[in-house]
Amino acid sequence: MLNKRTCILAALAAVLGAQAGAGLAQGTWPSRPIRFVVPFPPGGSNDILARLFAEHLPGSLGQPVVVENKPGAGGNIATEFVAKQPADGHTLLISSNTHLVNAVFFAKLPYDPIGDFAPVSLVATIPFVLTVNSNLPVSTMKEFLAYARAKPGATFATGGIGTPHHLGAELLKTMTGIEIVHVPYKGAAFLVPALLAGEITFSIAAINSLLPHYKSGRLRPIAVAGERRTPLLPDVPTIAEAGPLPGYAMDVWLGILVRSGTPRPIVDRLNAEINRVIRDPKIIDEKLKPLGLSPMGTTPERFKEIMKEDLVKYTKLAKDAGIKPE
Repeated sequence: MLNKRTCILAALAAVLGAQAGAGLAQGTWPSRPIRFVVPFPPGGSNDILARLFAEHLPGSLGQPVVVENKPGAGGNIATEFVAKQPADGHTLLISSNTHLVNAVFFAKLPYDPIGDFAPVSLVATIPFVLTVNSNLPVSTMKEFLAYARAKPGATFATGGIGTPHHLGAELLKTMTGIEIVHVPYKGAAFLVPALLAGEITFSIAAINSLLPHYKSGRLRPIAVAGERRTPLLPDVPTIAEAGPLPGYAMDVWLGILVRSGTPRPIVDRLNAEINRVIRDPKIIDEKLKPLGLSPMGTTPERFKEIMKEDLVKYTKLAKDAGIKPE
């Protein structure tokens, strides 16, 4: 049985340990380079943002920031990797809606998409656009649907199972009854070459990688997948209005997560520094707008609310579409 003196010493040690931990969180973090882990190959929206932060954060954090691409399994390889890292704020995941979509598409995940992560900030949103090769004889959403019905088996490219490209096409399939075939690639960076080569019929993909090819005339935007049109393509209607398919919407966000249990002072510092970069007027005008990225910068609490809301939404979408976890 512990005596009174032992109990007092134990309590004192606990207090000192807690104070030391707080000091570490606030005073010596970061103590080594920070890693931004990207779930997809270089070239996609996640990767572009990660490299933007890698360029602009070292000056204020006092440590190098490196980008590590860990593609595969629809983003699960990178996500599991971050979930197993120490909760010390040195390893960040730059994820998207895929983080929640995977919970619907995969029967068993090696991580809890909500419980194993601490949200830092939802940093940006990006329009997705239904796009075809310009050689395809369609220019409008109605023409595209007529073509798909006349030629069952049209193929659509995605960055993998459970990505927004996948869910967007599956939702279109459910709402229209068209017969389309999924062709998953190892990441979003492979979608544009596939479209340009005519390997697939269409893709619902992020606008940033498509814009140069719209301008060159090699690819054709048919309709925007989100709730509203984008200023980058003011004359291109949404799928909902052009179908018409009321209720169709696939909006995509990009956000920063760390391992759950990361000390709150570290999360708050990351939130402040990341939001500072993403809200910088010069960065917005020179880096984000040309790529179609709309800056956000939320609190950790708001980002967590959005994640929970999306998990409910995607679960319902999958159920309505008859999509069963694999």
